[in-house]
Amino acid sequence: MVLLHVKRGDESQFLLQAPGSTELEELTVQAARVYNARLKVQRVCSEMEELAEHGVFLPPNMQGLTDDQIEDLKLKDEWGEKCVPSAGSVFKKDDIGRRNGQAPNEKMKQVLKKTIEEAKAIISKKHVEANVCVTMEMVKDALDQLRGAVMIVYPMGLPPYDPIRMEFENKEDLSGSQAALSVITESEAQLWWAAKELRRTKKLSDYVGKNEKTKIIVKIQRRGQGAPAREPVISSEEQKQLMLYYHRRQEELKKLEENDDDSCLNSPWADNTALKRHFHGVKDIKWRPR
Repeated sequence: MVLLHVKRGDESQFLLQAPGSTELEELTVQAARVYNARLKVQRVCSEMEELAEHGVFLPPNMQGLTDDQIEDLKLKDEWGEKCVPSAGSVFKKDDIGRRNGQAPNEKMKQVLKKTIEEAKAIISKKHVEANVCVTMEMVKDALDQLRGAVMIVYPMGLPPYDPIRMEFENKEDLSGSQAALSVITESEAQLWWAAKELRRTKKLSDYVGKNEKTKIIVKIQRRGQGAPAREPVISSEEQKQLMLYYHRRQEELKKLEENDDDSCLNSPWADNTALKRHFHGVKDIKWRPR
């Protein structure tokens, strides 16, 4: 199995395994699915952190309004009255004005936060260092855990306009958001390796050969963005170590220059004619009268 280290730009994302005979059409789609699914988990985790702190989403026509404005306009959060956390709620106002402030109690909050941490660990980029591949099954398991935690804390469900529910139902609308810039659709996805585009009409072995123990770094991006930057010859950590080594070496050379003292050459042990004079018996001759 060929091991693929998938990156977006210079940032590591995850590892994939595939036989060399795999069609690149299939492999590109698989990489895009895992990449986008990981982004979905990250978005859900981010919104669930807000859910644990400030409760469910307000209706779109009430978001950003003050209490006085809501009262003047006679607006009512009907879903907020239905979607209450189990074991009661604690009021914690959302300063941004996106959520109703009816947060779950401390015990239920910990259920959400613990599940969020577990889901983040499943899709963590640290798996690259641990040489662990991320599959769609793993990402789906993370989403299922998040969905289960929400059902425990909110047995009546979430409002249909809540971004967490929309993510679970695959109805999310990311248009105009920063998150939309990160998503790469399966049809637009491209894989690059060694400054070469891995064309979908070919097989993986057409580029990396038939050695199934090969490990390559591929970069995923949208079609039409051109070739990504090539990988540096040495990593940033190796570059730091190299600079540190040369800095230490330079300091050592400075100290040697400061300690360049030739007075030791006047010592008896440094006299290269001492042995000759010893055999001739002319050692310690004084030419001055005593």
